[in-house]
Amino acid sequence: MANFDEAFEKTAAIEGGYVFDPDDAGGETYKGISRRFNPSWKGWDRVDEIKRANSRKKKFDKVFEQDESLQEEVLLFYKEAYWDKFWGDEIPVQEIAEELFDTGVNMGVRRAVGFLQEGLNLLNRNQRNYTDIVEDGLFGKNTLKVLMAYLEIDDVSYLLKVMNILQGMHYIEYMRKSPTQEKYARGWLKRVKV
Repeated sequence: MANFDEAFEKTAAIEGGYVFDPDDAGGETYKGISRRFNPSWKGWDRVDEIKRANSRKKKFDKVFEQDESLQEEVLLFYKEAYWDKFWGDEIPVQEIAEELFDTGVNMGVRRAVGFLQEGLNLLNRNQRNYTDIVEDGLFGKNTLKVLMAYLEIDDVSYLLKVMNILQGMHYIEYMRKSPTQEKYARGWLKRVKV
């Protein structure tokens, strides 16, 4: 079964540390956790305390990294808000779990699961291998069952490619709608592994 710690380590390397970019839709973030979208995260209290205590410093990352309670809050947040939402511990292939996790962190779990469901439907040979599933972005018994059916008869690399293509298409459409977001293209494209 898939391992959360391995997935988190890879995603955390992309997310980075503390950032407050006014052009970023997430606004103030720490390790990819957006204050705008996650205002009740317990870690924000600790982040604010550290910022006040170190107000003369331009960068806080080293101080944040050394704070064990803050790092525990980060891990707990990612496990509960992302990994557990798509039953990461039940996914039999690490690469699929990592793709769901990383895409979920960047775009939301519902969109990540939707890419998985769409990929499974596109690769079922017009329902000869298994029936289509609802592409609702909600991970449940049916999605897991179809994923297992796919993995029994097909190469995981095809599903990963479709999921990454859908992810890349989303980034392109987003940049077309909002050209100011083009400055994030290279960071986003690091996440697309085709």
